[in-house]
Amino acid sequence: MPNRIASLGTNPVLRNFARDASQSAIRPVADFLAPSVEVPTLTGKYKIYDAKHRYKRPDTRRSPNGVATRIGFTAQDANYNLEPKALDFPIANVETLNDEGLLNQAKYGTTLLADAAGLDHEAEVINTALAAVGAGTDANFEANGYDPIKVLDGLILDVMKLAKNGAGVRMLFGPTAYLRTKNNASVLGRFNGGAGKALKVPSLDDIRAMLLGNPEVQMAMMVQDTAAEGAAEAINFLLDDQIIVFACNPTPNTMDASFMKTLRLMGQWMKPGSYKSTDERDDVLKMDWIEQILVTNSVAAKRLNAKNA
Repeated sequence: MPNRIASLGTNPVLRNFARDASQSAIRPVADFLAPSVEVPTLTGKYKIYDAKHRYKRPDTRRSPNGVATRIGFTAQDANYNLEPKALDFPIANVETLNDEGLLNQAKYGTTLLADAAGLDHEAEVINTALAAVGAGTDANFEANGYDPIKVLDGLILDVMKLAKNGAGVRMLFGPTAYLRTKNNASVLGRFNGGAGKALKVPSLDDIRAMLLGNPEVQMAMMVQDTAAEGAAEAINFLLDDQIIVFACNPTPNTMDASFMKTLRLMGQWMKPGSYKSTDERDDVLKMDWIEQILVTNSVAAKRLNAKNA
C-alpha cells in the first residue's frame, strides 16, 4: 500500500491536474498587482528600478557592419532567490480505495490545497504592495468640490512618467474607496450629466471610462480577522479606503519596469507528492511550489486614501 500512495508524485494525470489547478486558483487581484513571470532557475538576476536606477530605452539601431546594443544583467542588478512553499492534505483510509478512488481523492485534495495557496498568495501580494507604496496621500472625498477623477488622472500621468517605458497603468480600489468614489458629488454629476437627470450610480467600469487612458481597474475584496487569538473577531478589508495606481507591463518579464511581479519556477507550479506520517498511521498528499513576490519598480506606484472627513 505505501507504494500506491508514493506513486501519486509521479502520476502524470495528477501532475497535470495540479499544474492546472494551481494556475486556476491564482486570485485575479493577485495576478493584477503582481502577475506571474516564469524563470528558468531558482536564483538569478532581475532589473529593479528606483530613483537611482531608472529605466532607459535601449537603442535598437545598428549601422552596417556595426554591433548591436546588448541588453542583459550586470553586477548592479538585483538577485532573486525563489522561496519554497508547501501545503499538506491527509488522505484517510487509503487501504480501502481502489486506484481510481485514490486518484480522485488526490485530485480533490489538490483543489483544496491550490485554493488555500491562492488565498494566501493574494494576501501576501496586497500586503507587499501596501508596504511598498507607503502611507500615501489622504483626501476628503466628501469635501465640497473635490473631484477624485481629476486627482486620479493626475496620478495616472505621474505613474506614466515614473515608469518611463510606456507600461500600462492599472488601478486597484479597496471597497470603501470605491464606495466613496462612486458616491462623490463630482463623479455623480459627471456621470449623470448634471441636474434634472435620472440618478444612476456609476459602476467600476463607468469610473474606468471616466479616467485618462481608460486604465485597467479592479477592486480587492479580501478580508481578514485582525483580532488577537481568543478575542471577538474584527473583520477588515486588506485594502479598504486605499486606491493604488501602478505601472504594469501586459507581458511582464524580469527586465521590464512594472511595479510588482511574482517569479515562479518555469514548468513547476505545484508538484504533487506524498509521505507517511512519522507514526506511519496516516498518508499525506503534499504540494510543493517555488515562487517569490517582488517589488521591481517602487517609484511607479501611487497611493490615494479615500477619506470621508
